[in-house]
Amino acid sequence: MTNDQKFVIVGAGLAGAKAAEALRAEGFTGSITLIGDEPHRPYERPPLSKGYLQGSSDRETVFVHPEDWYREQNVKLRLGAAAQRIDRDDRVVVLADGSSVPYDKLLLTTGSSPRRLSISGGDLEGVEYLRSIDDSERIQDHFAKGARVAVIGAGWIGLETAAAARAAGLEVTVLEAAELPLQRVLGDEVAQIFADLHERNGVALRLGVQVDQLVGRDGHVTGVRLADGSMVPADLVLVGVGIAPNVSLAEQAGLEVDNGIVVDEHLRTSDPDIFAAGDVANAHHPVLGKRIRVEHWANALNQPAVAAKSMLGTDATYDRSPYFYSDQFDLGMEYTGYADPGDYDRVVFRGDPASGEFIAFWTKQGRVLAGMNVNVWDVTDDIKALINSQEALDLEALADPDTPLSALL
Repeated sequence: MTNDQKFVIVGAGLAGAKAAEALRAEGFTGSITLIGDEPHRPYERPPLSKGYLQGSSDRETVFVHPEDWYREQNVKLRLGAAAQRIDRDDRVVVLADGSSVPYDKLLLTTGSSPRRLSISGGDLEGVEYLRSIDDSERIQDHFAKGARVAVIGAGWIGLETAAAARAAGLEVTVLEAAELPLQRVLGDEVAQIFADLHERNGVALRLGVQVDQLVGRDGHVTGVRLADGSMVPADLVLVGVGIAPNVSLAEQAGLEVDNGIVVDEHLRTSDPDIFAAGDVANAHHPVLGKRIRVEHWANALNQPAVAAKSMLGTDATYDRSPYFYSDQFDLGMEYTGYADPGDYDRVVFRGDPASGEFIAFWTKQGRVLAGMNVNVWDVTDDIKALINSQEALDLEALADPDTPLSALL
């Protein structure tokens, strides 16, 4: 590895910033250029729907590094500079302004974008999507005006923004096509807990409904019309109907793409000099024995260190259990592992869900696939150990709070 090598990272979010940090930590002294299409230096996204949206966190806390860090680490930031295409023959990234950045190794951390509503009224003022810091600040302005809020989609972003809106004292209605929030992800038993949580806190849940159109007056949204003809009044409509990986650069470059950029356990793409990490990477997971794409903060935080080592020629493997967390009202939770919808045969509760403190385990043939601890802390390492063991357990002991998790293996 020569000091005159040029490493380029496209995507100036958490994953891109942590990759630059990891490269320097590994001793790489060559050129690092970090390219991002937003004007802001890299920041973390979870606060945008949690503390920052609620006004409990300062703006500066969302950024990955202090402003001076990039100069001190000799990381060149190209912000507000959208990457337009990758020329693999000439080994350059071409930007929208016509300039090009040469690379010896390239890392794609291009993330994801919100899926858009393709219905009448979707372009009205007051219809918002939450992905960027600018989005979060715009939604904060709506909250300050006392808006009636309709949230379309009861996934994690939808429920977190609903909780933030209620914390601001607003009238909130959540609209969801499924019969329960988070039903596909968590299954009926655990999804019902989140439904009850939101209803207890004054959120109106409209489940099993279809959105027909958004209506407005003078260019501003005033409500959501459902397929049954009913109307939900709203001054602000927050849309959270999923995200799609940003794969256009990879597709244009002829890299293998399938629900994200396909990478191996070393986070290497079909081109040995191009790597991918974070939301956009559909990576082979050696423990699970299949490819998965995880749209959560922990992947963006932890995958870049492996990508950096791989870029430097080290035999590094990403085999961490997927992890994410959420805070809604008085419920704090962490989820570890991976349970495909319908690919488990039992949910085991450790503790009483009605108490607000419990752990739920998704199991298959006695093996733990995933665990979610709710208002119970310092257990994620034990849950990871149960998952990684891939051993059939005594499920009655798993459910017993008096049996230490560490004693089950």
